[in-house]
Order: sequence, then C-alpha cells, then structure tokens
Amino acid sequence: MERRLAAIVCADVAGYSRMMGSDEAGTHAAFKAHRSAIYPIILNHGGRIVKNTGDGFLLEFPSVVGAIESAIAMQALMAERNNHLPADRVMQFRMGIHMGDVIADEGEVFGDGVNIAVRLEAVAAPGGVAVSGKAYGEASKHLSAPLVDAGNHRFKNIAEPVSVWTWEPSGSDTRGREPRDTSDLPAQYRTAIVGVLPFVNLSDSADEYFSDGITEDLIQALSLQSFYRVLSRNATFSFKGKNLSTRLIAREIDATYLIQGSVRRAGAKIRVTAELIAPEKGEQLWAGRYDRDIGDLFAMQDEITTSLCAALAPEIYRAEASAPARSSSADLTAWDRFLRGLSHYYRQTKADFEASIALFREAIALDPELSIGRAYLATILLQGVHFGWIRSTRELWAEAMSLAESSVRLDPRSSFAFAILSYVHAMEGHYEEALDAGKRAVELNPYDMGARGVLGICHFVIGDHRQAIELFSTAVQRGNSDPRFQWAALNAFSHYLLGQYDASLSWAREALYLNPNHLQVLAVRAAALAQLERTEEAAQAAEVLLSSFPGLTVERHLRNFRWKTPADTAHYREGLLKAGVPLSKPAFVEPVSKRTA
Repeated sequence: MERRLAAIVCADVAGYSRMMGSDEAGTHAAFKAHRSAIYPIILNHGGRIVKNTGDGFLLEFPSVVGAIESAIAMQALMAERNNHLPADRVMQFRMGIHMGDVIADEGEVFGDGVNIAVRLEAVAAPGGVAVSGKAYGEASKHLSAPLVDAGNHRFKNIAEPVSVWTWEPSGSDTRGREPRDTSDLPAQYRTAIVGVLPFVNLSDSADEYFSDGITEDLIQALSLQSFYRVLSRNATFSFKGKNLSTRLIAREIDATYLIQGSVRRAGAKIRVTAELIAPEKGEQLWAGRYDRDIGDLFAMQDEITTSLCAALAPEIYRAEASAPARSSSADLTAWDRFLRGLSHYYRQTKADFEASIALFREAIALDPELSIGRAYLATILLQGVHFGWIRSTRELWAEAMSLAESSVRLDPRSSFAFAILSYVHAMEGHYEEALDAGKRAVELNPYDMGARGVLGICHFVIGDHRQAIELFSTAVQRGNSDPRFQWAALNAFSHYLLGQYDASLSWAREALYLNPNHLQVLAVRAAALAQLERTEEAAQAAEVLLSSFPGLTVERHLRNFRWKTPADTAHYREGLLKAGVPLSKPAFVEPVSKRTA
C-alpha cells in the first residue's frame, strides 16, 4: 500500500438508468463510443483510469490543474458530440473533482480524497464539473476557464462542509435539461472480397437518395484500400429490396465479407447503423451506429462515410489475418504466406515478430511484385528496432528504405505504401521527402486515419509537437488500434518534448500495456520520471530498462533518433542521464600486470 497526494475525477452519466430502460444495447454502445472519444484527453493531461463503472469512471491525476482542464475539455467534447444527437439520445456526464490524500493499493485508490470526488459528482450539473474549494484554490491561478462559487455543501459521511466551485459549458443551461474495382493486387491475391449491400431506408421514400448515397460513398471509400477488393455498385444494388439471406447473397457474388446497414431520418436528425458480417459463418465481426444532425448534408454524409471506413477497414484486416490459409498446406501461395505472417504480426510478441519476418520474406521471394508484403516487412523491421527486438544496423535501415520505395513503385495507388515510405524517410531524417510522401498517402485515401497519423510523425520529427499530438489523438479517437501505428508511444515522446511529463507518463503506461518490453517507451518513461524529480521511481525505471537491454547507453540509443531540432535531442538526453542511463560504455583499460609483462 502507498499513500500519496492526488487529484481525483469521478464521472457518471446523468439519467443513465432511464436511458438503459428505453434502449439497453444502444445506450451501452453509445457510452463506450463516448468513452473512447474522450480517452486521449485523459492521457494528454497526464491522467489514468483507475476503474470503469457501469455508467462512469474514476480517474487519477498527479496535477489538480491537469485534472480540471481535462474534465473541462472532456465536457466540451461531449457537448460537441451531443449536438449531433436526437434529444432522447443525448448523453451527459457529471464530473466531480477533489484533491487530497489517497491510499493506492493494487492499482486502485481509496480514502476521503475519493469519497469527496464521488459526492461532488452528484451535485455537478449534467454536462458540468463540480470542484472542491481545496482543489480550486490550488489550481485557480492556472485555469483559463472561469468557475463559479456554488457555496458550501454538506455531504453524507463527510464531517466538514465542502466549498464547491462549478463549471458549465458557456451559453448553455444544462441544469434540468432533458436528454435530447480499384484494388491493384493481381487477381490471385484478391482473397478478401467485400460487398456493400444497399443501406435500407427506414424513412419516407423521398429519402431513398440519401441511403443510396451513403452506400455509394462507402463503396468508393473502402475501394481506396489496396488490401482487398470491393465489389462495384452494380454487383450489390441488384439485391436491393430483396429479402434474401446474407449467405445466399455472398455465394451469388462470391463475397468474403458483407456490409449492410440502415438509415433512419427524423426531422433534422439522421441515424445510420452498419455491421460487418462473415456470411458463411453468420458471424457479426463489427457493428456501429452514428447519430448526426443533418446540418450541411454533404459534410454530414462525408463524416459518416469517414467514420464507417475508419472503423471497418482495420476489422477486415484483422479478420483476414485470422482466416485459415485458402490453399492446401502443401502448396501455400505467396499470398497465403503473407496472411500467415500477418496473423503473427498482430500478436505483437518477439517470437511472433520473428515468425512474421520469415513468412513475409518467403512471400516476397515467391512473388517479388507483392507490394503489400514489402510495405509490411519494412514496417516490422523498423518497429523491431524501436521495440529493442532487432539490432539496428545500416544494412537494416537501407533494406527498409528499399522495401518502402519498391512498394510504392509496385503499387503507386496504395496509401499504405506511401505512408510507410513517409515513415521511413521521417525516421531517417529526410524531412521534406517524408512530408511529400505523407501528403500523397492522404491524397490517395482521405479516409485512411493511419496515413493522417503518419503526417503527425512528419510534424513530430521536425519539432512541431502540438500538431503531431493533434493528429495522433485524432487517429486514436477514430478507434484505429492497428499495431502498424504506435500512437501511444509517439504521444509519449511528443508530450515529453513539450515538457508535459505527466501526459508522457500516461501515454507510456498505455503503450506498455500492449508491449511491456518496448525499449523506447521504457526509456522515455525513465526520462519523464527524472524530469519530474521523482528520483527513486526514475532510478527504478532505468533499472528495468537496463535489465531488459543490458548494453544500452544514451549515445547508442540516440543513434536511432534523427530529429531536426537539436534542442529536442538535448532535452531527451538530459532526461535519460538524470534517470541514470549511462552515457557510454566505459573504455576498457588493460590491467597493469599485462602491460608491464
């Protein structure tokens, strides 16, 4: 057990029981979507989730300023998201914040510091924040948003009255508010065939154009991916209005996956639902729902298409990676070897990385023109270096660059290929080339959140960390958890270089959940702890780093960093040295007895 000073944020959803009573599945899905959207805000302010409850969550922050700013930013985002929802689907959090002593034990926190935050949450307005006078007194000089004195309150089981300060979104009265065939892969590799069935119009027949428009836009957006083939409009619209099973439709058009959905319009509101199906097994692989205010019709339609594509594309990748080989085991094709390599890659262990590299090499040897295999192999080689699983050599970096360049040459319409070329250039310190390739990736597929995140890497290496964080956070908010893109690790570095060490630690913690032995994340965590003067913890973090990577030195580690701004490198070097990471290997001195012998 440990006792420490912390800022605690307690949140729950106003009217959650009523919402669950009217639509249990929809309310739960909406709550999870909102929670995912605000998650990067928590990490960006240095917080961590202590626990999730059925209708809320408990957060811990090392800084009370970070806790209050995070709560206000979360509520502002929720207000923006709620603007798109019909009145009966509006979901509003109430948040309470207190600063005090807590007892930490096995990842949880206890004590009056927590109890008061829970009580404060109960008096917060829906969509608002209630802060204890103690917390406000510590933070008030550093806050940009105004809070209002709400007087003293007495709470159950709390001996002394608690002064309360509140915040609500400006211009709103939230109290008492009622909820209101373009793939470039050769034919033999098109093992995944995706059919988008016409979305069903559940509204007036005059709105048929809109449901058809969503379907056509989604077909076009998904077809920009080079991993699978998307059937044309003509192939799937022939089934419009026909009550056939998805299994029969899939067999008729030879589709591996089907996407189906519906559109419902009520006044100025629109609801779009969609699901991804593996029809042979009748298995639902993904489902989502989007409630929007019509507003600018075309902008809203584009936003829904982007959200659908960002969610669906990675799910098809994952499904294909776990699919059995489609050739006999005695005669695997290059594509089957690639898919087997992909299945190992998604497991993210050192042994699986090694197996994946071997299978990708076999696939490329069987077919030297397999562009996507080259792009993945370049990715995994550099990630292996960053994780500390592969030794960094000039030959390896040259191979990664050659693979990325040849991937683009073989498939010049692949946004993924250009994104990987941008990534390699950025890691090599070729700043202009990286930016050019990154912009090209986004142009080729504006719906690819991975490509937008790689643009963030371009901003990161030139020192524009605020823009990088914005792009990384957008990728996280879109639910892009594809391991090709290490957003948590990148966010940890960007926040560190901005001097936002608590946020850096939050993102480092997130990255280490996925890969507890990530070399670069272990290193930036030690540096951030040292900069916070948490000397003992920094020394322990450095010890963990050096026990996992015994030969590591600051000089050796920094060889793989080619940041444009010398001050960024110096800042990172300083943190590593303060944590106790050795600068260089000690020079070997020959024993006197041997020199004089």
